[in-house]
Amino acid sequence: MKAKSLLLLGAAFAAAIAPSFAAQAAPLQATAAAEDTTLLARNPNGATFRTAQGVLAVTFWGDRILRVTMLREGAERTPDLALVGKPAMVAWTLDQEDDRYLLATPAMRVSVDRKTGAVALLGPDGKPLLAETDLYRRRLGGTPDAEGAVRFVFSVPEGRAVYGLGQHQAGLLDYRGHIVRLQQANTDVGVPVLVSPAGFGLFWNNASVTEVAVDTPQAGNRIIFRSAAGEGVDYFLFAGPDVDQVIGAYRQLTGAASLLPRWAWGLWQSKERYGSQAELLGVAAEYRRRGIPLDAVVQDWQYWPAGRWGSHEMDPARFPDPKGMLDTLHREHIHSIVSVWPRLDVGLENTQALDAIGGLYPKTYPNVYPAGEGRWYDAFSQKARALYWRQISERLGKAGFDGYWLDGSEAELGGHWGEMAEVATAAGPGALLYNAYPLMHTSAVHDGMAADYAAKRPLLLTRSAWAGQQRNGAFTWSGDVSGRWDVFRKQIPAGVNFSMTGNPFWSADIGGFFGGSPKDPAYQELFTRWLQFAVFNPMFRIHGTGEGKEVYSFPESARAPLLDAVALRYRLLPFIYAQSWQVADRGASFLYPAGMIFPGDPAAQDLRDQYLFGRGLLVSPVVEPGATARSVYLPAGAAWIDFWTGARHAGGATIQVAAPIGQIPVQVAAGTILPLGSPVQYADQSPDRPIELRVYRGADGRFTLYDDAGDGQGWRRGERATIDLALDDKAGTLTIGARQGRYPGMAKTRAFRVVTVAPSVGVGLAEAPGREVTYDGKRVVVTL
Repeated sequence: MKAKSLLLLGAAFAAAIAPSFAAQAAPLQATAAAEDTTLLARNPNGATFRTAQGVLAVTFWGDRILRVTMLREGAERTPDLALVGKPAMVAWTLDQEDDRYLLATPAMRVSVDRKTGAVALLGPDGKPLLAETDLYRRRLGGTPDAEGAVRFVFSVPEGRAVYGLGQHQAGLLDYRGHIVRLQQANTDVGVPVLVSPAGFGLFWNNASVTEVAVDTPQAGNRIIFRSAAGEGVDYFLFAGPDVDQVIGAYRQLTGAASLLPRWAWGLWQSKERYGSQAELLGVAAEYRRRGIPLDAVVQDWQYWPAGRWGSHEMDPARFPDPKGMLDTLHREHIHSIVSVWPRLDVGLENTQALDAIGGLYPKTYPNVYPAGEGRWYDAFSQKARALYWRQISERLGKAGFDGYWLDGSEAELGGHWGEMAEVATAAGPGALLYNAYPLMHTSAVHDGMAADYAAKRPLLLTRSAWAGQQRNGAFTWSGDVSGRWDVFRKQIPAGVNFSMTGNPFWSADIGGFFGGSPKDPAYQELFTRWLQFAVFNPMFRIHGTGEGKEVYSFPESARAPLLDAVALRYRLLPFIYAQSWQVADRGASFLYPAGMIFPGDPAAQDLRDQYLFGRGLLVSPVVEPGATARSVYLPAGAAWIDFWTGARHAGGATIQVAAPIGQIPVQVAAGTILPLGSPVQYADQSPDRPIELRVYRGADGRFTLYDDAGDGQGWRRGERATIDLALDDKAGTLTIGARQGRYPGMAKTRAFRVVTVAPSVGVGLAEAPGREVTYDGKRVVVTL
């Protein structure tokens, strides 16, 4: 397939989803329905059926996971790059009814129509949550037409939002009424995974460029997938009803989310770019001198000697002692990652070594940055991935870097979007695998780092992602976005939707990558509001072009709210690290659309500038210049307490909330137990410091504190500790449960301060007085 065929989808797609199309094709539908679907075989994990279009296979991979496949006759299955799970042995039944076959596990029910072979995921009431429809419109691959090579249509319940599909810059949260293009590019990340408050998830297992149209009720409540290449239909259904059950099932299939080191949750300082060892060390030293908390300084690109992009060596004239530089940082409890690309200059030793094993794409691309030409390595080749990592490890790894920034991971191919379609990769045609490149690229570095540096948990930063990438310890950032209010506003739904693809690790350049000066009062306001938003993001990283945007670079007159935001982030560390355990061990996320946590509230389904951090903190960033207040919708189904004032409000209402420059509106759901740490200078200072347990009365609640050594793989061997917290609102008690587990260096006792939040009590950033508890690992019941 030529690259241009990847681009044919867009123009025809809007017309293709018009409701009138169904009437034109009605005779085809009747013909397709005339032939019965018959059961061919039942096996331990599912069944196969003969349909008018071919053999349909439905396979349970878990009690909440069903795979549905129908390959084009004579076609070979595309490599399952995202999958790491296998079909599990689950108890399931098969009943033959008059009009359908009914397959069921304890957690999901699926029907197969006896006439058409259409598959439907059923809800508890027996009605379809997601159902194949418009079978006349199916295409199962082969030569593409203007609408692609593979086409499939589903119907969904009326009035239910659709989230996920990666990270995009259109400012959309609920995709109903829109077309979403899944094609990797700078600022745009395509991941073919979606979820709905109706209680289901879907993974379209096709890595080619794909467009997804989500109809409005007027157009039929359909979701239409159209992929540029493929050899059949292959998708997975996940049953809830809770979003964590859906995402947990997806991760059971594609890999558990990584547990990242504790330092990853602190402040990262970055710039395009630190030009020397002295400059980088000077930034770290200035943070420490001023007492501003910091955990990482990032070395962006072009640290290498001229003409040696891909050598993974630091220019000795500017970085004379990389190991000494990193040793100095580590003594100050500061970490560092470094930028590496999948591109290598022509003629380098590394380039020649990869070429010798067939590990490079054949075409040479002119560099769109400094002068020169480059080659891109084939991340679909296991041999190339292993060699690529060895080349990194032998120089940058041995110097002591703590992680890697994988820039241009789409692959960018020198800026020539679509060129991958022309490539024959080690795993198959580039047109079939285009969007999966970042998964394989991050796998190369993650797997190599895990093998070579077991004392460090692999940590990556990458500009793109695909299904399954949550297992690679890789933060995806929103790309090279501009420092403008309209762009800032769009980052909120972009990050929330990305999180609903099952990948919890997302961030944006605080303040925007392009533009902005700390000396500009207008930019100071934007940067402050962006920094406050990022406090409630998974990653907390300042980055950008031009002047340095270090917190201390802003004038003193603008600095106070910045310092408060950083301080709040560090106070939240016990909550964030515990949430990271929920993410790694279960199906939790950091960012949620309000509609997924409150699915019964129609008004909560499309809150584009509000979201939940964890399941109990409703965050409403200030996204308008000059604003000192904003309206906030409080989802129905909970009472809400203002984080800054302690004022209580009923759900299901819109209120006006004060938002002076030093405050981002945050409402806390009743029943929340919020652990806040003591002020610290770096994340690993926090484990044995006193923790304030803020208790928000009005409902029962639970939370699990988590701790371990903070880095390394001991947690996988059971070297970790958890403490269950339980709020009994009627009894007015907080139970601090018996500690489960232990790890080397664990403090024998902990100091807790239990604070019952009320108006002007236990609010805001300041530490609050409360009931002091010395905890020695035994169960304690505290009367509130």
